[in-house]
Amino acid sequence: MIEISAPDFDLAMTLDSGQVFHWQKADKGFLGTIGDLPVYVEQRGDVLKVRCGAAPSPRALTKIIAHYFALDHLLAEICASFPDDAVMNAARDFCRGLRIIRQPKWECLATFICSSMKQVAHIRQISLALRKRFGEPRQIGGRVLYTFPSAQRIARASEKQLRACALGYRAKHLGATAQLVGSGECNLEEWSALSDADLRKHLCALPGVGAKIANCVMLFGYERLRAFPIDVWIERVLRERYFPRQKNIAAQRLREFCEAYFGEHGGYAQQYLFHHARVNGTRNETNSMNRAQPQVVSG
Repeated sequence: MIEISAPDFDLAMTLDSGQVFHWQKADKGFLGTIGDLPVYVEQRGDVLKVRCGAAPSPRALTKIIAHYFALDHLLAEICASFPDDAVMNAARDFCRGLRIIRQPKWECLATFICSSMKQVAHIRQISLALRKRFGEPRQIGGRVLYTFPSAQRIARASEKQLRACALGYRAKHLGATAQLVGSGECNLEEWSALSDADLRKHLCALPGVGAKIANCVMLFGYERLRAFPIDVWIERVLRERYFPRQKNIAAQRLREFCEAYFGEHGGYAQQYLFHHARVNGTRNETNSMNRAQPQVVSG
């Protein structure tokens, strides 16, 4: 095993925060794949202990781990840029050490297409089923992990085969998008050069991708840290905490508010709000937090 310095990082919280869905607890750490590499990671204080089932050099493995877990993100500065309100402060304090993972683009896109209207536990089951049926086996420490299947492999699967992985109606969307990506008609790597607006437009043109999924892929796959996905949890937080006196508020108004209020690190703010709400529930805050509303929103 190699050791990697990882100050200001919480491995368990990061992996359990609804960004990725294939890591599993094992021994004192976690097993998962990064691309095609099977990896075991455990945390001891400010140090990650890492073992890989393949054969990259220790230096190469260190770079892979540091890049994947975004250990170069200046987390203290990012958190300091968050709005100073009771809701955001509670989420920031709860989520100390949580980082935005840099995910492989196709894996990220496909996984979030599968995530539509699903809870985290169900997304994990779908991810595992896809990996076991269509991915490649990799061994590490006597255990077998599976890579996420390529777009080309998913494109060759029938809708019936995809539905067997508990995808439901999402099977048609995943298969159609896989064909576009696998054929090269949609080059996800080349899209890295696009502006945020153009990237979102391209993503939303794919089958099964709406604004929420597009923003997830922009944040987790393209490192567009302004992207602010709004799902059920986040919409509830926004409506109950930031617009408590407005019974009806348009989705467009919420999007505009998030873009202006949370700023250049809105994606981090969103992830902290999401994880805090999902773990604690939006109605289980202290009375003082319920009373302390941000002053930027007028009724």
